[in-house]
Parts: sequence; structure tokens; C-alpha cells
Amino acid sequence: MEREAVMQRKKSSCYLCLKGNWFTEKEVCIVCDAKYCSNCVLRAMGSMPEGRKCITCTGFRVDDSKRGTLGKCSRMLKRMLTEMEVKQIMRSELSCNANQLMPERVFSCPNPPKKLNPGYYWYDKVSGYWGKIGRRPCQIITPHLRVGGQLMRNASNGNTSVLINNREITKRELCMFQLSGMQCEGQPHFWLSADGSYQEEGMKCIKGCIWDKSRIKLFCSLLSLPTPPDSVNPCGGEVNGVNCCEKKILCKLLLLGEQNSGTSTIYKQAKLLFKVPFSEDERRNIKFTILRNLYRYIGILLEGRERFEEEILSGKGKRQVIDEPGSSGQIDDKTMYTLSPRLKAFSDRLLKVMASNLEAIFPYGTSEYAPFIEELWRDPSFQSTYNRRNELDSLPRVASYFLERVVVISQPDYEPSDMDILYAEGITSTNGLSCMEYSFPESTQNSSIDSSNQNDPLVRYQLIRVDPKCLVENYEWLEMFEDVDLVLFCVSLTCYDEFFEDSRGFLTNKMLASKQLFENIVIHPTFDLKNFLLILNKYNMLEEKIEQVPLTECDWFCDFNPVINMSLAQYASHYVALKFKTLFNSLTGCELFVSIVNALEPETVDEALRYAPVACALIN
Repeated sequence: MEREAVMQRKKSSCYLCLKGNWFTEKEVCIVCDAKYCSNCVLRAMGSMPEGRKCITCTGFRVDDSKRGTLGKCSRMLKRMLTEMEVKQIMRSELSCNANQLMPERVFSCPNPPKKLNPGYYWYDKVSGYWGKIGRRPCQIITPHLRVGGQLMRNASNGNTSVLINNREITKRELCMFQLSGMQCEGQPHFWLSADGSYQEEGMKCIKGCIWDKSRIKLFCSLLSLPTPPDSVNPCGGEVNGVNCCEKKILCKLLLLGEQNSGTSTIYKQAKLLFKVPFSEDERRNIKFTILRNLYRYIGILLEGRERFEEEILSGKGKRQVIDEPGSSGQIDDKTMYTLSPRLKAFSDRLLKVMASNLEAIFPYGTSEYAPFIEELWRDPSFQSTYNRRNELDSLPRVASYFLERVVVISQPDYEPSDMDILYAEGITSTNGLSCMEYSFPESTQNSSIDSSNQNDPLVRYQLIRVDPKCLVENYEWLEMFEDVDLVLFCVSLTCYDEFFEDSRGFLTNKMLASKQLFENIVIHPTFDLKNFLLILNKYNMLEEKIEQVPLTECDWFCDFNPVINMSLAQYASHYVALKFKTLFNSLTGCELFVSIVNALEPETVDEALRYAPVACALIN
């Protein structure tokens, strides 16, 4: 979605007060291009949770022409705000999801263009040469990317009559090619490959490799021409003294699943399990997410408190009157859910903020509300509401963990613990993709899965998680992952009786939605003949739930008939696994790996990830 500022005013004036001229210093909205003077910018942009945007532009995409200014503060803001506030705003402007490029505009590229400024570029897909339209090549990037159209003859504005991959090269390039031994007399046409080998157009015989001669890179440096990245070894020799045959094997794992299936928790557990550190930005974003969620949980409880109090006062609930010492015994409007005037004012203010835009204020406003939190948590009326939290459908199960740590979390010096990170919900990554590399520690050999690759020092594993929202909106993402070795599909064992409203407004069973997504992934051409691992998550919660809610609540499980010789949860998990295995076999004719886990327990996640060496062994 895009926005434009529309207002009848002078072009040089402020968009809010309509005052000022061309010489008045103004701050510009990075979405709609609205300009505000120093008197109006804070009123127009608020706390700037996504950087320099109008309040009404929060959540909208950045104008691409302004991407070069992201994170670069103006002199006006530096004068108006403290250094810490400026850094926080600029950091948010760079890292928030709304300001990132759309997923469909992002391509996987091991050697991407560096220092990419706005403009028009030409790209030779065969050799990897890259440059601005009308200019000589400036870089050699990854070849064979699906970007751009056909390479035009005059792309680099050459005038030598020598064509390389249908592009007329410049004089500097001609000099370099001649020094490499290429015969360029007349008007020859050559094909140049990414490894530097070249041949005449229409001929099968390779004439040579331009990077064979060591002095060529020196000449390229003198002529301001690009050379292949040091990490690329185009001609089959050694790279940085390491033989290519010793290159580490990378086994790629793709983690997918429906919303709330637990893919985020499994990914975070894997980072902790294999000691892959969270970056500073990741930890800061996790902290802010925890704070926002905490205030949201408190707001839900405060709404519930109002409801419980109204029920008592209207006679629907059990009336309990608070008799204070010295009172005459007359019945007033004070109940076990009544807050003190000070906390009632705080409650009203917080609920008002929640109704407007909680994301735009928190966590930046937490310092203002922090003094009230401990007092509110210890208040008897709030505790009475908390004791009835199971009656509040909108309060997630995980809220209890954070609410019982509310005093610690609300402190200014709070830093999330590993368990806080695992429990935190609603954490998303930039552009919907998360990626980490790891290897199995040599000392860990107690797994029931036997594979010689587990402790091989030359084998590393790459875990890639796709955010469920992005996956549902755009299946074209899947084409990026044609080289994965194992697809991990996560399903929540407790969602069999849960429903959500789909894009058409119909209530849909979450387990049936997971089944449909699983089918769509399995039959996608990208994953033809790929190995799949089904992760059945939240087994510990299933043990509690299935005693109260039967598995037959889901139509797909209507034939579930438990036996007596094993626990109900154990039999149910095996039954669900069999249903997915049967479905997978009917679609592919292959066997489906299955692992039953609790994402909060590192041992079960470790056991599931150890199917990766098996997948690599089967492929190799």
C-alpha cells in the first residue's frame, strides 16, 4: 500500500500549519513526502515507531526514492531531540518490518551488487558483469539471476565493435581482454562464462580463461574494471590456500508451518541449542516485542476487570461488597474488582491507548507507565481478575508466564532471558525470512538417529524459516528454495478444535488449514522428490487438552478410536502422525519422517533436527 499527501496549500509551506516558505527547514515523511516545520513535526509524526512517518502513514511502505535517506538523521531532529532518542528513531526506521523491501523484490544472491544507488543498471546474466546504463561494468556479481531483461548491445555505450555476450564492450575492457590473450582483431563476437572461459560465438571450442593469468587482476585494478570476488574460484584452483575438495558441505533445511504452529519457537530453540548468538538488533526487537505484549496482556485483564465489576453491579455475578472500618454498612458501588482512583485513572489511560494504536506508543512510552505496573500487579482487585484469566478468551496461554514476571520485566534495566525469548510470541523477521547455520557438537552422540554425518566437521546445516503470513500470501516464495535438502513442516497438536476467520470471512478449522497447506507444499514442483519431516509440536499441551476436548472435534479425525494400553495423548499423536503419513504417501509415494516435540524442551528439538544428516545422506 502506498500513500500520497493531498492538501490544498503552497508548495513551500508546512503541511500542518500551512506556514513557512522555501527557506524554512522541514522534516519530510518517508512515505507520502509531506513536509513539517519544527513546530509541527512531533505532532504530525508522534513517537516515530517506524521512523519519520506521519502518524497516519504508520504501517505503509516507504517511498523507494527515499530509501537512500533511511537511518540518516536531519539536522532539525538532532536539535529537537536527545542523542538517544535520535538513535532509537533511526534504528527503528532501518529495522522495522514496514520499511523493508517486499519479499517478491528480493532475490537470493551470494555476491550481490555493493553500494547500490538508485538508477538504471545493465546485467550480463551469463558472465555476472554489472554496471550502470551507458557505463562500463563496475562489479561482477552472481550470474544467472532472474532479474532484468535481454542485454542490449549498447548497454555500456561501447564503441569497439567487439561483442561479449551480445554487448559491445568499452575500450578499457577491450584493452583488458587483449592483455589476457583474447584475439580481438576485426569485429568478433564472443561468449564469456562466469568462470572466465570464453569462446567464439557459434563455436564449441573454448579459447581460454581470462582469469588464468595472475597479472590480469592487476591490470583490471589499473583500468578500474571489476574482478571476481575473492570467495569465488572460477577456474578450479585453490581459494585462499584451501583446496576445493575440502569445501564444507552445506545441508539446507526449510522450516514451514501455519500461524501459531511453533516454527518461531523451534527456530529460537535451535539458536540457543547450537549456541548461535542473537544479534544486538534481534535482542532489542525481542525485548520491545515482550514489552508491547506485556502491556497488551495487562490491557486485556483490565478489560476483563471492568466486565466482572459490571456483572456484579448489575446483579449477574456474585456480589461481594467491601466493608471498610467505620462504615455504616450501607451497600455502595465498591466490589472485589474495584480499583483505587489512582489505578483506575491509569487503567482508563492504558485502555484508551490500546484502542487507538498501542504499537505506535510502546515500548517508547513504557518509562511513563512503569511506576504503575508493580502497584497494579499487587492490587487485590487486579489479582482477583488474574485468578479468573481462564474466562478471558483473548488472553493467550503464554501470558501467564510474562504476567508473573511483570515486576522484573517492567524495570528499566530488563534484559530478556533465554526462557523469555522462547516464550515471546509475535516475533517476526525482516522480510519474513530467518536463517542460521550450525553444526552438531562432537560430544553429542546419544541420539537414536544413526548417521555418520552428524559429527563430520565438514558438514554444516542451514536452517531457514519462512514466516507463515508471507507463505500464505505468496507461494512464489517457494521457488527460492529449490536447493533445500529437507523440508520441516510444523503442526500444532492442540489446534484440532480451534478455528480462525479466513480471507473470505468463513470460520476454518486450524488443523484442516494445516492439512491443506501441507498438501500445497508437498505437491509444489519446487519440492518434487524432496525429503519431508513432519514436526508434531506442543505434545505437552495435548496431554492436558485431550482429557477435556476429544480429538473427534476435527472432522478429519472422526474415526479416532483410542485403545487402552497406552496414554490417550500418546495414542492421539501416533494417530495424527499416521494420518499425515498416509496423506503424504498418497501424494508422493514416499515415506514421511515424523518427530513429536515440545518446542520449549531443547532435547526434543535436537532429536528432530537430527533427521537432517539422514536427509543429506539419502540425497548424497
